[in-house]
Amino acid sequence: MTLVLESQLPLLIVMLALGTVAKVITVGSGGEPGSLSRLGPAVLMPGRLQAPALLVCAAGELVLATGLSLTTHPLFRWGTVAFFALSTYVLTELRRRRPDAGCGCFGEVSSAPVGLRSVGRTVALTGMAALSVWSPAPGWEAVLAPSWLTAAGLALLVALSPEVEELIDRVRYRAPCEQRRGPAESVTLARLRSSGTWRAHAGELASTEPYDSWRELCWRFFAFRNHDADDVVFAVYLSGRRPAVRMAVVSAADSGSLPEYTPVSA
Repeated sequence: MTLVLESQLPLLIVMLALGTVAKVITVGSGGEPGSLSRLGPAVLMPGRLQAPALLVCAAGELVLATGLSLTTHPLFRWGTVAFFALSTYVLTELRRRRPDAGCGCFGEVSSAPVGLRSVGRTVALTGMAALSVWSPAPGWEAVLAPSWLTAAGLALLVALSPEVEELIDRVRYRAPCEQRRGPAESVTLARLRSSGTWRAHAGELASTEPYDSWRELCWRFFAFRNHDADDVVFAVYLSGRRPAVRMAVVSAADSGSLPEYTPVSA
């Protein structure tokens, strides 16, 4: 049982440390204008507080990683549980309120829209943190003697991390998503039709063929009409094997209220 409890600590320490470094690099590099406004806790802050919000989050992760590494004090153990549990709640709210925003877990690399994998990862980390509360050894001892359970946990976290695909894409293309040539429109439409969002709403459409489509940044939009003549717009993220898909309905009464096309920021 002791082996199970101690095996969680190396993963928690590494994830917290990576999150700290990535956030600091993201804030230090500046990125493109407005990029911080689409990342995790910065989404909820006014412009001048976005960078400080990420740095405060990074500082909290650093404190927890240091405490887990050097001590067995319950303050750091339970603090880590609370941190990942709160992260799960925040990501769930971001997914509901701001479907275009990334989790920011690892800075700018985590700019893809929050999906079930990101939420599942924080749930897994919350469980790992809860198990580690009763570990009799400090984290540095567990880091020096990792077990097969640590490797199994690492494999789980990798499978739940969309950032891995983003990093592979960046190594291959060496350009951010919005500057890459996206997949063909027919490929993106096929991905849309294989998604759960499409299956949930396809029966409402008057035609399964879009009457318009366009690309903005990392999203491709497809416009349809439903049986009430409302516009139904699907947005498909252009990166990843299982891209995020979002849907919005614009009523016929509202669709004519705009005299000209207004770009929508993804």
